[in-house]
Amino acid sequence: MMKNLVTSLLLLAAAPLAYAQQQSAAVPITAGVSRQLADQRFKNISNIHYALSFTFPASKTAVIPAKEKITFSLKNAGQTLQLDFKQPTQSITALVVNGKSITPAVQEEHVVIEPSLLKQGKNEIELTFLAGDGSLNRNNEFLYALFVPDRARFVFPCFDQPDLKATYDLTVAAPSAWTVLANGTTKDSVVNTDGTTTWHFATTEKLPTYLFSFVAGMFKSAVQDIKGQPVTLLYREKDPGSNIDSIFRLHRESVSFLEKWTGIPYPFQKMGYAAIPDFQFGGMEHPGVVHYKASSFFLQSPTKDQLLSRTQLISHETAHMWFGDLVTMKWFNDVWMKEVFANFMADKVAEDILGSEQFNLRFLQDHYPRAYNVDRTKGANPIRQQLDNLKDAGTMYGDIIYHKAPVMMRQIELLMGKDNFRKGVREYLKKYAYSNASWDDLIAILARYTKKDLYKWNAVWVNQPHRPVFDYQISYSGNRIKDLELTQHPEFGGTDVWPQLFDIAFVYPDAVKTIQVDMNAARLKVKGAAGLPKPQYILFNASGLGYGLFPSDTAINPHLFTTGTSLNRASAYLTAYENMLAGRYYKPQQPLQLFATGLAIEKEETSIKQLTNYISALYWEFTTPADRNALAAALENQLWAALEQQPSGNNRKLIFKAYQDIYTSVEAGERMYKIWASQQAPEGVKLAEEDYISLALTISLKNDTAISVIPQQISRLKDEDKKDRLRFLIPALSAGEADRDQFFASLREREGRSKEAWVVSALYYLHHPLRQQTSRKYLPESLQLLEDIQRTGDIFFPANWLNAIFGNYQDAEAWNMVQVFLDSHPDYNPKLKAKILQSTDNLARARQLLKL
Repeated sequence: MMKNLVTSLLLLAAAPLAYAQQQSAAVPITAGVSRQLADQRFKNISNIHYALSFTFPASKTAVIPAKEKITFSLKNAGQTLQLDFKQPTQSITALVVNGKSITPAVQEEHVVIEPSLLKQGKNEIELTFLAGDGSLNRNNEFLYALFVPDRARFVFPCFDQPDLKATYDLTVAAPSAWTVLANGTTKDSVVNTDGTTTWHFATTEKLPTYLFSFVAGMFKSAVQDIKGQPVTLLYREKDPGSNIDSIFRLHRESVSFLEKWTGIPYPFQKMGYAAIPDFQFGGMEHPGVVHYKASSFFLQSPTKDQLLSRTQLISHETAHMWFGDLVTMKWFNDVWMKEVFANFMADKVAEDILGSEQFNLRFLQDHYPRAYNVDRTKGANPIRQQLDNLKDAGTMYGDIIYHKAPVMMRQIELLMGKDNFRKGVREYLKKYAYSNASWDDLIAILARYTKKDLYKWNAVWVNQPHRPVFDYQISYSGNRIKDLELTQHPEFGGTDVWPQLFDIAFVYPDAVKTIQVDMNAARLKVKGAAGLPKPQYILFNASGLGYGLFPSDTAINPHLFTTGTSLNRASAYLTAYENMLAGRYYKPQQPLQLFATGLAIEKEETSIKQLTNYISALYWEFTTPADRNALAAALENQLWAALEQQPSGNNRKLIFKAYQDIYTSVEAGERMYKIWASQQAPEGVKLAEEDYISLALTISLKNDTAISVIPQQISRLKDEDKKDRLRFLIPALSAGEADRDQFFASLREREGRSKEAWVVSALYYLHHPLRQQTSRKYLPESLQLLEDIQRTGDIFFPANWLNAIFGNYQDAEAWNMVQVFLDSHPDYNPKLKAKILQSTDNLARARQLLKL
């Protein structure tokens, strides 16, 4: 007994020493920000403040002098400090640590500070350096800082991880013709004698480095009031039309709704927005200086879909002020949390503005197709992923977190009840305000507001990829249903069950009977179905609540475009298309002909858009070239006839865009050229400047003799940003193969890919089915470039690069090139491999469905 006691005491005495040794253990210096480094710094560093000063020259190629003072507190000063900075050592001209000037040393993307220079408590580091410009997005007349997910370290030394929030003081010197907008309010702007103006901004709230931002350049500005404060919108559009008032109105509505729903006032010192030409994303949620893609803001003759998309975009970025900015994920494996809440809350704002019926339709059409595009593939990822190093954080992003996750969130709200869900979320926001939280933190709070087993539910919905496949067996006794049984199984094998709610509609000539199903098992007999009269047809997942591959009752086909509500029909269209891809119920030509017929019948605008998207995919990806040639003229005539039959101008415009997409005949080409040349749209169709630009590009693609179309289109434009985009696209559309070869060669260098939105557009034309005979040779090198694109590009670029390249291929040769690449790279980055499998899934399916 005494011996054991002595041993225990010795162990206890040794424990603090062991703990101290463990705490002081050196973290390896490696590229990026490893999880090990992030965890060590989070435990040791606090009270971070950055004072940053940049001098921006008018020339986009000139160097950017910068100064910085970082203050922070250390618990343990016995460890080497790694300050993230992805620039060479020689870019730092002075480094002072706690008053002592030292020789800078940058190792593996980190400024390394030895422990002897540090002290417990407050520390101060001062640097003079040349800022990196890799994530400053410099243009001829403007620039903008985009640091998500780990790009702040490309520009200035920092602790570039989301759970080390800091406050910022920013000073910017820029040409006096420029305007500067930043996270903090403008304290003053001082005109200097050298033709520059110095801008000083107030100290920000606590922000992670990826949300620190600014915009500087030659912008126009509009100022309106939101919640009692003046708010600035920067833009470069020559003719903003009536859009500006609409933009401010939507922000007001979004802020008001979110304040009410969360119970928390707008949580930052200011609001501000910048509309940026060819911005990489739809928007980015920097508090006080939200970045938006200008083309999403300034709409001319907009369709309903474009207006809804703008509402959704503004609501999404505004929701981020609470979800992501006020409360931030601890690590980027939970980046989906901020995105799911932003999309989910944007949906709620949209529901408040549009009403439940339009909201439910929009939710289905916006989220489900894009989620399925990934989840049905062998490269599908779960909603929550693993991440070892922030340099790979960009691979976390994709349609699963943006579109499957909101479906999941709606299911958990149904499971808990809206009031309980809202109470849990409010507690989460208040508890972790201006701090960080994980999904586990949120689940722990939500679990207190329900008797349901959220942990079991979470294990499948959040931690597993793919979707369930549903089948049914029905038996009759005379003219009445005897029994209806549903089954579900994972699409790629296994025994997982996705617990969820959805509706089944039994449709009769004069009535519809709807039954809600709580599908929480692999097999389920549908209560309430037995004894019902035999229906004309059954519509599974009638209201679009359920997630997965549902059965299609092909008896619906004669009634497909007149059945039920717009939501019922949209769900039926989605189910038919997904079953075609799975080789169930339909062969590719059947839904192509069916959907084309429906264009003259369906009247809901967003459903017309849904149908035309499917027609395009079926025509270019799932119809052989020989079959396309055989049916082209008839399909063109069918679409034009549908255009003329539609009473709505926007419906006509959507069908016109589909006609523009699929036409190949000489007669159709002459018709489209005449429309473009005369700028006389078909009767009842309003075409804006962007529509004529798009038409000019299509004509150049499909008629190699129309070499002067793009230069003529450029001569029509006043906006230099739009002219530059078209000049960039000319070689990708050139009739000369050598020009296209030279264009592709330019993409090998990062400079040639700097305008990512332009590159993606160019790749679409370069690899269009009409050009694949000469573009197929680019596929192997395009795959070889993917790792460099992931290292140097923004978060969506790798997936966009792949989708633009492989989106329309269907042949064995292209597929073999993909297989050769994957087989020859057995240790390839698994997340990039997954994106390759995602982008080539339709290619794999086309080969099977078309027997190629």
